[in-house]
Amino acid sequence: MQLYSPMSTTPKRKAFRAPALASLDGARIGILENGKLNAEEMLNEVAQLFVERHGCTVRMLSSKSNASAPAPSPTLVKLAQDVDFVVTGLGD
Repeated sequence: MQLYSPMSTTPKRKAFRAPALASLDGARIGILENGKLNAEEMLNEVAQLFVERHGCTVRMLSSKSNASAPAPSPTLVKLAQDVDFVVTGLGD
């Protein structure tokens, strides 16, 4: 019988949260949809609530082709450069 340690040997990622926005008023929204059925429609409706309630603008829609995989780094970099916050979620 071979026993394996459940301890991870990969180095810890150094990830940090973005600072909270001081206000949503006039913020630029990015939408990241996961390719699932109705995801784009649902997220556009959520973003529209921010537009109506806070005067936000929807700047870009980005897609990823695999719902279970992270978004590609270039997609996240582009979003971070062009928007103040991102709306994402599952579309089933």
